[in-house]
Amino acid sequence: MSNQITLRPATAADIPRLRHWDEQPHVIAANPNDPWDWESDFAAPADWQEHWIAELGDRPIGFIEIIDPAQEPTHYWGDVPANLRALDIWIGEATDLNQGYGTTMIQLALAHCFADPAVTAVLVDPLASNTRAHRFYERQGFTFVEHRRFGSDDCSVYRLNRADWAQTMAMTEGQSLTIAT
Repeated sequence: MSNQITLRPATAADIPRLRHWDEQPHVIAANPNDPWDWESDFAAPADWQEHWIAELGDRPIGFIEIIDPAQEPTHYWGDVPANLRALDIWIGEATDLNQGYGTTMIQLALAHCFADPAVTAVLVDPLASNTRAHRFYERQGFTFVEHRRFGSDDCSVYRLNRADWAQTMAMTEGQSLTIAT
């Protein structure tokens, strides 16, 4: 098995695994009030939303959702300008936590987002109480924007602007990132 992490598009065949991961205590703790409707997401794919599975070699280890928050129909992010992206990311099994996989996953997701020259920034919204996630995003170059309530969750909004991402990427030049299409 390769030690390389890649992203591949998630499919309806991944639903059982996603549902299992969604029931893991560490995933629930990070996202307790946001039930996913996997069947709907895969039955009617939307051009404003992407689902990715992170794989270590051929073993699925995590999930990433990338959305265009200006196009998302529930307006979860409110009235936001065009050319942003927002991410949800998690490691599926607790045994895969603290292995550096999340760092590679977010780097892959950011490279994918910023491959579109129109994208100006990426947003994330970890729970306000999730200080480990705050430190993780800050290490990736995200900066705190505001505390905000999304539904029944108190969150901390973070933003990574293209210029800050480019500076971070320049410091890690030489790393190989792969996204399957």
